Order: sequence, then structure tokens, then C-alpha cells
Amino acid sequence: MDQPKPASVPAAAPALRKRTQINKANHMVFLWVAGASVILGFALVAAIFLGQRLVYNEKVLTAKADTIHTLKADNQAIPDLEDNVRALNANEALASVKANDSDQALQVVLDALPSGANSPAFGASMQQKLLANIPGLQLDSLDVTPVAGVETTSDQLGDDTSTGDNTIGFTFKVEGNKTALQTVLSNLERSIRPITLDTVHIQGSLSSTQPATLTVAGETYYQPAVNFQLQDKVVKK
Repeated sequence: MDQPKPASVPAAAPALRKRTQINKANHMVFLWVAGASVILGFALVAAIFLGQRLVYNEKVLTAKADTIHTLKADNQAIPDLEDNVRALNANEALASVKANDSDQALQVVLDALPSGANSPAFGASMQQKLLANIPGLQLDSLDVTPVAGVETTSDQLGDDTSTGDNTIGFTFKVEGNKTALQTVLSNLERSIRPITLDTVHIQGSLSSTQPATLTVAGETYYQPAVNFQLQDKVVKK
């Protein structure tokens, strides 16, 4: 019988080894590529995170710088403000119109431009100080309009009652002789409250003896108080 040739077996061994080496090389390349991808992914995530932190920290530093600038400007303005307050307290014109002798002259400024609307108080002051104790004068009507949105809602007042921001509208009608009506207008002019007359209507004879009717519509003003205090500010990312 013929025996098989043993030379064919050694010839297949190098090809098998090469294939094994190629598979190992491919496996190593895959592992290197996968590892590099993971490292690159972590690096990108870290870079994005650090970039966001840098941008956020810049926002925080900008907000702190603005706060420091504002505080420095406010501190620098304090001496001038103190000087102005002392000057107003020493103002003779303000002192001459104080409501009470014990009040400081600066109180006249606060009374002239109160921080709240309080239209009933203005109406009472007008009736008791501007339109009272005038010989020969008769008060027929006085109407002070509540401030829409502050003292009452606009639905209660209607659409045509608002006189504007920080204003109180009023109307009154008086009857008297020429001297009495002149005194009314003079009292309005000397009032410490800023008063604007929109319409002034006189009906009748302006003589010293015959009465006439004076109808006035106007407005006064108030300035809401401003609250200054330190607050915490959240800087959004």
C-alpha cells in the first residue's frame, strides 16, 4: 500500500500562524481604537464641562464686579448727599412753611411729595387748609379721585378716571366774591404740594360785592418710596 506524503503537513503551519497573528493584531488594533475612543470621549466631556465652568465663573465675576462698582459709586455719593440734606435743613424758605415748629425743614419736602397716594388725606388737607377760613367763600363741592390700580381697581373707576402715573386728580367748585376767589387761587399757588391746574372756569361777575362761581380741575403728585437693600442674586448657568 502507498503511504501518505508527510511533506504537506508542515506547509500549512506557517499560514495558520500568520492567520493567528493577523487576528491578534486586529484584536489589538480594535482594543487600541476602543480605548482611544473612550479616552477621547472623556476628554471631550471634560473639555465641555470645564468650558461651561469657565463661562459660568466669568458671569459670576462680572456680576461681582458690577456690585463692587455700584457700592463704590454709592459710597462716593454719600458725602454729597449728606451736604445736600444739611443744606435743606438750613433752608429758611423751607423752615418758614413747616407744619409744626418741632419738625425739621427737610420734613417739608417729604410732606410736599409723599410716598403714598392717600387721596383722602389730600382732600382733607385741601378742604381744611386751602379752601377754609376764607371770608365770603362757600365750598359747593370737592372731589378727589382715588388712584386707579393703587387705591382702587380700574374696573371700579371706569376707563376715563386715571390722570397718569403718580398723580391724584381733583375738582372743586366754590362760590364767593372777587377777593375770596383770588385768595383760593393764591392758596393753591403757595401750597407746598405741587399742584397743576388743568382747567379754571369762572362764571359770574368778578366784582367785590357780587358772588361768582369758580370751578377748578387739576392734579397733585406723589412719589412712591424706593427701598434700598442688599439682596442675593443667583447667576444662572
